[in-house]
Amino acid sequence: MSDQVKYILSEADIPKFWYNINADSPLPPPPVLNPLTLEPITPEFLNVLFPMDLILQEVSTERYIEIPKEVRDIYRIWRPTPLLRARRLEIALDTPAHIYYKHEGTSPSGSHKPNTAIAQAFYNKASGVKAMTTETGAGQWGTALSIGCHYFDLDLEVYMVKVSYNQKPYRRVYMETFGASVFASPTDRTEFGRQVLAKDPDNPGSLGMAISEAVEVAANSGGKKKYGLGSVLNHVLLHQTVIGEESLKQMDMAGEYPDVVIGCVGGGSNFGGIALPFLRGNLTNGKKTRLIGVEPTASPSLTRGIYAFDYGDTAKMAPVVKMHTLGHDFIPAPIHAGGLRYHGMSPLLCNFYNAGYMEAIAVHQLGTFEAAIQFAQCEGIIPAPESAHAIRVVIDEALDAKEKGEKRVILFNLSGHGHFDMAAYDAYFSGKLQDYELPQEEIDRARVTLPKVSMPA
Repeated sequence: MSDQVKYILSEADIPKFWYNINADSPLPPPPVLNPLTLEPITPEFLNVLFPMDLILQEVSTERYIEIPKEVRDIYRIWRPTPLLRARRLEIALDTPAHIYYKHEGTSPSGSHKPNTAIAQAFYNKASGVKAMTTETGAGQWGTALSIGCHYFDLDLEVYMVKVSYNQKPYRRVYMETFGASVFASPTDRTEFGRQVLAKDPDNPGSLGMAISEAVEVAANSGGKKKYGLGSVLNHVLLHQTVIGEESLKQMDMAGEYPDVVIGCVGGGSNFGGIALPFLRGNLTNGKKTRLIGVEPTASPSLTRGIYAFDYGDTAKMAPVVKMHTLGHDFIPAPIHAGGLRYHGMSPLLCNFYNAGYMEAIAVHQLGTFEAAIQFAQCEGIIPAPESAHAIRVVIDEALDAKEKGEKRVILFNLSGHGHFDMAAYDAYFSGKLQDYELPQEEIDRARVTLPKVSMPA
């Protein structure tokens, strides 16, 4: 092996196609249901929220979908992103493992989110839409979509989970820089928000609530506004596969192939983005790469959630999908990883996880920040708290390889930098952070609120 630590592709290597795992999946996709009727959803219903091009991508079984030139031209601002080998971390851990990371924090918004934000803004603009609505948890998605909407001259309303709105004011400023209007959810701007505030004026909000508000505004706009979602849905994960496609080329440059691919999971977009092209290798080329999604113990949808049909939002306006869920009315603890607090998970990933094609691990907050600091001190990059969850398991895997005397090639997605998350690091250094594990009774309570779906759940 050479001493090279950075693997850089040229602009010519920016993927020309997104990869659609549904073309190679041996699993039948569960149906998506209308939240009003609990019957299979129709394109007409979805067209209230999304342009038809994205709806067609959502249900497509075409293996490769061409990336429009207009999208690739904007991708060129930051793509391809670098792949780096974490040699200093390897030395600090004294491990025989080789650790690589795909650095998505080099994007304009500092995370992987623009990969789909640019695409969604493009397709909305092409359909004649003038404005979009969305929600955001930690602010990464809202930031990315504000950039996308600016490039395609679209107005944007962002409903930001209130606890994150207060924790991360500079994310709001960033979104406003690109022309977005940002509101702390729950708000008094929507019928649903007013209902929530009437019951609890100090409600900290949740991603499910923010989704409800953004969906309500779009649905009641008479077609003038469409809704953009930063994770969970098939077309979002599709757009993110540029991460894994580039990583395959870069791992080839490194002369290695990963034994393990790791990413944090909240709704599933960054993990799906890096993992799905490697899952293709497992399904079609006999590869045996382990794929591990990492979530917080405070919001353990994959590891402890109920695998069932549930609403995608708290107000029961979004489509009903089959996923690992903590219940659509779940209000998460105010941990400092706002992007990992969704009550559910990508139905696509849940289907693979339930069938044993992927693994999932839940980790505590304190150990996560400990890993983040060790990584920062070795590699010089302060990771987003979300990405730090993946780093926790990367370090654990490397130490396990050390204990067993195994060379193990580990690849993870550094989905974003933590420059807007200094308050979280300050809270850690001040001893204000605590570990939190979701009580089982809260998960059990979710069963009562699940929709009564007649088809097998």
